[in-house]
Amino acid sequence: MANPLVSDRNVEFLLYELLRMGEGRETYDLVLASARELAREQLFPAFRPMDQEPPRLQDGQVRVHPAMRELWAQMFELGFGEAARHLPRTVALCASHYLMAANGAAAGYLGLTQGAAHLIEAFGSEFLKSDFMARMWSGEWAGTMALTEPHAGSSLADVRTKAVPRPDGTYAISGNKVFISGGDQDVTSNIVHLTLARIEGAPAGIKGVSLFAIPKKRPDGSDNDCTCAGVFHKMGWRGLPSIALNFGERGACIGWLVGEPNRGIGYMFQMMNEARLMVGLNAASTASAAYFEALEYAKARPQGRPHGARDPANAQVSIVEHADVRRMLLRQKAIVEGSLALLLQCAHYADLGDHRSQLLLDTLTPVAKTFPAERGFEANALAVQVHGGYGYTSEYLPEAWLRDQKLNTIHEGTTGIQSLDLLGRKVVAENGAALMALNEEIEAACARAQNAGVEPSWIEGVRKAAQRAGEVTMHLAAKGLSGDREGMLLHSVDYLDLFGTVAVAWQWLLQAAAAKEGQARRDEPFYRGKLRAAQHFLSTDLPRVHLLADLCVDGDDSYAAVKADEL
Repeated sequence: MANPLVSDRNVEFLLYELLRMGEGRETYDLVLASARELAREQLFPAFRPMDQEPPRLQDGQVRVHPAMRELWAQMFELGFGEAARHLPRTVALCASHYLMAANGAAAGYLGLTQGAAHLIEAFGSEFLKSDFMARMWSGEWAGTMALTEPHAGSSLADVRTKAVPRPDGTYAISGNKVFISGGDQDVTSNIVHLTLARIEGAPAGIKGVSLFAIPKKRPDGSDNDCTCAGVFHKMGWRGLPSIALNFGERGACIGWLVGEPNRGIGYMFQMMNEARLMVGLNAASTASAAYFEALEYAKARPQGRPHGARDPANAQVSIVEHADVRRMLLRQKAIVEGSLALLLQCAHYADLGDHRSQLLLDTLTPVAKTFPAERGFEANALAVQVHGGYGYTSEYLPEAWLRDQKLNTIHEGTTGIQSLDLLGRKVVAENGAALMALNEEIEAACARAQNAGVEPSWIEGVRKAAQRAGEVTMHLAAKGLSGDREGMLLHSVDYLDLFGTVAVAWQWLLQAAAAKEGQARRDEPFYRGKLRAAQHFLSTDLPRVHLLADLCVDGDDSYAAVKADEL
């Protein structure tokens, strides 16, 4: 059997049984069927060629794999360019899940363009909407986000790219950006870079950063002095170029201000947060593709015999019959399906759109980016392990997916950056209103699980872990309020791990409830598999919350105290 990349049954379960989105199902199913066909028949066959022949810089122009031109056209012809504008976010996310599992790099071009177009739609002038955004939504032009500078990395307060006002209301731009995904290619006729820059005379720091739309070519088709200075050679996501970008080397780069001056960081957070969720989804999708590859391999690969039947005359069994192989496969399943459920929960809050839902979405975004990436790397490593010696060869796909996955823990904000965002800003915002709302959501999940007949110890375990997370949050927030900001954030990564574990445990409790509800109608292996995966996560991962809580509260200072010359 060919690798399905994504479980169709699981997608249906999450949408229609977990989230109960039955209204509109006929339309949604048509969209998902289209995504499946495109993913499996077009994007996936191009995955290995795009990985093996990465973009190259030739005569000042980045050349990408020729397959990308046709893939780009197909994604827009089938309506996936504007899917998030016309469909619930939950359904659009599931469609993207198929595309990303098949070919994350190809889907990356699309996701970046969607994010850039949405940013102009939210904050741009009527001119930018008609002359830039419309062409991006149609696929005629592509889009990127240009934040990072060589000297600054993730420190956006240190942006130096310069913008000087011109008499016609545009700005002369000069500066350098690095690690710009999709920053140049030969697929579309133009690329719009949503760029952070500092207007001449603006205040120092974040309060002086503005947002600009800077096209590679001006609307009249002439060159805009926006050039690729080099292509980075990445270990993964090889089909999507990452480049160094120079603005105004000849003094002829023009940018258009998006929104008001000096408010660029606030605007850009819309695209940054969307990109973080996109990375989280890519991580879940990459882990999904590798999981199904490992599962099919384990079912087909004969090796060894059961411990009670070691007679060489007996036939070998498939390695899936060995308990340790099933351990690795169930672990992958728990990570993949738990991650996807959390991402769908975030999309559901985006669909609801009220203040409470937005608070929950903002708080869960760094978690939904990080958990799938960090645990997804573990899942991908297990897929390699299941393949044994074949797993680390390029003749088999798991090593390529493992390389792709590692990038997800780094780009769009490393795990460390996400942890500072979660603990330093999100959980303490509005006096902890989001945390209180999340506790209400978890209590509702406990009630649903109890009504469905879920194992009581699972429910109590999630409830106690959530309570402990709340206690740790209050303890650390009190440190911050007392002025001990360093002490508050010392174990921010451990806190993010703790928070993510509770969040995914909450999702597994909900899935267990929905599976029990489904079993009451008809018993089938799918529901039993859901309950086994829930059991695995709640038994093996959830207890870690209390260890992580102790670390956060007790404040082990080993890495804070160690000196550079002691390392």
